[in-house]
Amino acid sequence: MEDKNIRLDYKIIIDIIKPDSNVLDLGCASGELLLLIKEIKNVRGQGVEIDDKEVFSCVEKGLSVFHGDLDSGLKDYSDKSFDYIILNQTIQQLRNPHMVLEDALRVGKKVIVGIPNFAYYKARIQIFFNGRVPVTPALPYEWYNTPNLHFLSLKDFLEYCKKNKIVVEKEFYIRKDKIVCCLPNFFAEIGIFLIRK
Repeated sequence: MEDKNIRLDYKIIIDIIKPDSNVLDLGCASGELLLLIKEIKNVRGQGVEIDDKEVFSCVEKGLSVFHGDLDSGLKDYSDKSFDYIILNQTIQQLRNPHMVLEDALRVGKKVIVGIPNFAYYKARIQIFFNGRVPVTPALPYEWYNTPNLHFLSLKDFLEYCKKNKIVVEKEFYIRKDKIVCCLPNFFAEIGIFLIRK
């Protein structure tokens, strides 16, 4: 995908998804990613979002989005009813990310997870020299207004997958608008993983 106006994490996610798939975007925010996927890959997509304003924004875009709290689970969805489940920049904001990931892996044939890397070198430097919670482009909040409840590194997520027998089919690491190939847990701001059970 060549469009320079699309964020790199979105480009990667769009490239992963096969055309004409069924997609469920969990924590879809304003629906920007879901709309792009629908337009570019001709998917049948829907979203789930807890923020009322974001739900209205999605509806204004013509997207099918349900107002819901992911921490309540996905009990209304049957097993393997979607080709792809997307959790982009979402799991670190959940009260129970383990339960939501298990549900996503049940409902989706494959799950795409995008996470900020709390072990990114600039974050480490800020903690070491300033003694304060880091603020970076991927983590733009102060401690008192952050939506993040869980602080994990790329290595933490990979260990979680190994421990829970989750297959990591693909992994991508990003810093700004570039792919990181060397020492991603240190140099990448964001990780994107394609996983399945």
